[in-house]
Amino acid sequence: MDHAATLQQMYDRINAHDVDGFCAHLAEGFVEHEVLPGMAPTKAGTREFFTMYMAAFPDLRFATEDIITSGDKVVGRFRASGTQDGELMGMPPSGNRIEVEGIDIIRFGDDGLAHEHWGIFDALGMMQQLGAIPMGAPA
Repeated sequence: MDHAATLQQMYDRINAHDVDGFCAHLAEGFVEHEVLPGMAPTKAGTREFFTMYMAAFPDLRFATEDIITSGDKVVGRFRASGTQDGELMGMPPSGNRIEVEGIDIIRFGDDGLAHEHWGIFDALGMMQQLGAIPMGAPA
């Protein structure tokens, strides 16, 4: 199975704001290891997160920088961008545009579905760009 192509399809589903299509790539027992505030570390919690995120950023885009495979794991490096035109975790729309980098590590099963996800993205940079946290002084 081409897990790199599956990850790209998952990013494409995010770009199309197709939460159902994205979640179709997640196994029923999917485990999310990245902390999603107030959301279960499950397929349902991941669906809830992306539904909320896409409502907050109606022009959300994931630009793929790299996809690297090793056995049943795939690493994706991406750049996420969008304009906050909706509420995000209780924060009113700012109208600010964000651009942050992130990394996904996904373990795929023999069924071709994502079974686990570990990830990190520049949450501090996003909050600074949204105006929720002040920018630090240049070093």
